[in-house]
Amino acid sequence: MRVPSFVWILQLVNLTEARDANVLQLGRSSSVSSVCQAGCATCSAPNGCLTCKSRFFFHLELDGIRQRGTCLTSCPRGHYGRRSPHTSTCTKCKADCASCFSEGFCTRCHPGHFLLRGRCESSCPDGLTENTALRECTECSAGCELCTRRNVCTRCREDLFFLHHQCHLSCPRGFQADVQLMQCTPESHCEVGEWTRWGPCVGKRRMRGFRRGEQTRTRQAPLSPLSVSGDPCPHVTEIRKCVLKKRRSRRL
Repeated sequence: MRVPSFVWILQLVNLTEARDANVLQLGRSSSVSSVCQAGCATCSAPNGCLTCKSRFFFHLELDGIRQRGTCLTSCPRGHYGRRSPHTSTCTKCKADCASCFSEGFCTRCHPGHFLLRGRCESSCPDGLTENTALRECTECSAGCELCTRRNVCTRCREDLFFLHHQCHLSCPRGFQADVQLMQCTPESHCEVGEWTRWGPCVGKRRMRGFRRGEQTRTRQAPLSPLSVSGDPCPHVTEIRKCVLKKRRSRRL
């Protein structure tokens, strides 16, 4: 009878230990789930995430003077995601790079630097202009020395004429070349005003009691010089013949 009793006591002890272990494990699971953020595989209250679930990036962010681990689906600005079979992490871009695709390929630079083929340069090489708005080295169009975008030129070569943010070897139709400013300016055509009223009839000779004369009218022409290739002014004076009756002398 002693052997079966001893076996029964051992089974009772094992059941008690198993129950206590389950309670302890349940308590740990509930405490972890209440502390961990979404995406964390393991975590602690003071340090945040310790490891991440698959497809999440591990990232350390400042919390006051401390660092806490977080698990993100994509890395924040200024970092790029580096995947590995064990742990995927967010790695900081280079110092002159505001955002990047990888360690050696920047996508945007900090002010004072210009993006060129995935790198941030302090100045652009010859043939490229420093675009401060885009923070890029921009290739100008043909004949352009300085531009804000590829097709928006601000300064041409010395032998080219500037017009509408483009550089021209000769000015197009409707424009004339200003060789001093090296610009194409619109042609100025002559535009005259309205005719005045006919003036008085001015006689020139007598004929059978009548005098024949002329009347004149004019219109105003522009005072500024016209373009060489612009439309010339039409005549601004007209004369027509007129007849005046002979004045009769008064009798005393």
